[in-house]
Amino acid sequence: MSSIPAPRSARSADVVNEQIRDLWARTGGQLSAEERAEYEVLVTEWATAVGEGAVQRA
Repeated sequence: MSSIPAPRSARSADVVNEQIRDLWARTGGQLSAEERAEYEVLVTEWATAVGEGAVQRA
């Protein structure tokens, strides 16, 4: 088991999800390499925020 704490998201899952939706809308669903990299960062941040929300509800 790792002793390194998982990164925490400073924003809520809802806020990050809205940014993901905006990215897809703005690009018409066709991501460039740069936009794909942004999307991957956002999805990782969203997953972290969702996980933190589940822990906080427990």
